[in-house]
Amino acid sequence: MTASTERLYLFDTTLRDGAQTTGVDFTLDDKLKIAAILDDLGIDYVEGGYPGANATDTALFGEDRRLKATFTAFGMTKRAGRSAANDPGVAALLDAKAKAICFVAKAWDYHVHVALGCTLEENLEGIRDSVAAANARGFEVLVDCEHFFDGYKANPDYALACARDAYASGARWVVLCDTNGGTLPEEVEAIVQEVAAVVPGGHLGIHAHNDTEQAVANTLAAVRAGCRQIQGTLNGLGERCGNANLTSLIPTLLLKPAYADRFAIGVSREKLTQLTKVSRQLDELINRPPNRHAPYVGASAFATKAGIHASAVLKEPETYEHVPPETVGNRRQVLVSEQAGKSNVLAELERVGLTVAKDDPRVARILDEVKERESLGYAYEGADASFFLLAKRVMGEVPAFFTVERFKVNVERRYNAVGDLVTFSEATVKVKVGDEVMISAAEGNGPVNALDAALRKDLGRYQRFIEDLELVDFRVRILNGGTGAVTRVLIESRDGSGDTWTTVGVSANIIDASFQALTDSITYKLVKEGVGV
Repeated sequence: MTASTERLYLFDTTLRDGAQTTGVDFTLDDKLKIAAILDDLGIDYVEGGYPGANATDTALFGEDRRLKATFTAFGMTKRAGRSAANDPGVAALLDAKAKAICFVAKAWDYHVHVALGCTLEENLEGIRDSVAAANARGFEVLVDCEHFFDGYKANPDYALACARDAYASGARWVVLCDTNGGTLPEEVEAIVQEVAAVVPGGHLGIHAHNDTEQAVANTLAAVRAGCRQIQGTLNGLGERCGNANLTSLIPTLLLKPAYADRFAIGVSREKLTQLTKVSRQLDELINRPPNRHAPYVGASAFATKAGIHASAVLKEPETYEHVPPETVGNRRQVLVSEQAGKSNVLAELERVGLTVAKDDPRVARILDEVKERESLGYAYEGADASFFLLAKRVMGEVPAFFTVERFKVNVERRYNAVGDLVTFSEATVKVKVGDEVMISAAEGNGPVNALDAALRKDLGRYQRFIEDLELVDFRVRILNGGTGAVTRVLIESRDGSGDTWTTVGVSANIIDASFQALTDSITYKLVKEGVGV
């Protein structure tokens, strides 16, 4: 931070507001892991959850988590008709092992009457008394003015009174929340400017929801108008359409001169290179596939498919890249697809570790093979290992490690010994390695799992090279309708070194497509290890 820059503070609410995402249910261990990731990244405030509302959050705030970030508890202001000292919700917050408390308070008169059922003055009293109680206990205090922008448009005097009373009572931050996510950037900027005349911008925060795909734009508009705290979530998690995406905001603040020249944040350029990894760590923890098209961190964020674009990117990346991908820990991809030209193929060959001269006739043969196979339904954009093997096969450089002479998969539904109806899968594979023939059988929790186990049970002299191989993801896409549809299977594998790779198979039969991808995975592992025949 220099004398000419102002500090912006990043407040992450992934563990609280992000936990309201449909299908997301954090365990205590999940929350601790994510908090550690956020802390290491350089986030200023980590909001852990709502102590007293559920067992997980109560346990989370039951001990000091020793974060460098300001660990923050969230809860409601005191209820009307009782003092802050006698409100159990406020008591749970005051007992939390946290450095800050964020009180949520209604700032829309309509909600005060309908949701709280109290008077406007009683709501203001709740804000003042709750802030004073937390201040007296030594907490840094934030007040999240819920529905602030809708409230301001309905009754600006009352919305401003909520913000003013929060600040006057000692709140470090007054956070303006677009709870319904329907406010537009120009409205946000104008309203924040009005609020900044009452509460200094250095004490204003913005909490934007994404119901009109404006959360990031609204956040930046609020910063331009004076807000100096930014609230959001990793990968834009949150109820309904999500919250402002910190994974998009952080690199924009660090890499775009309009903000980087004016402001400093707690995330360093060095830590920014971990952003793609952080984004994918979160997706892995919540067991959902990463958004390939996410700005900055998505697998397709720096991918080029069209041949003319690929040629330009290879000559000068800035022609089609707004920032260098490595600044956010991502990488450039020049995709091999039916739209590809030789430039794409050459770039992808180089990326997967194969160096071929531009005028090598094998490049054209590889391109022809890719196009022919993609017409059948194969896709190599997300299957680097299968593309690597395709190219090596065209070049005559893949040894015939083994031949699968036949396989059989049996799926049976039956009652087990205790009377439960179960589905049972068993696979048998006959493999020839040199002059040796092995027949292996295995059971699995599904036909593909059984087939995978049988195939890798005995590969003769190659067995020791695949002992650490495991299947970590299995994805199926139906390419056309009906029960006779063509199926594309993508399999992600990993070995003991931590390397991962993806292979693809295509067939009208899902088992056959899976088997293609499985055999490619094993073959890639053997080639990667430099195994000879």
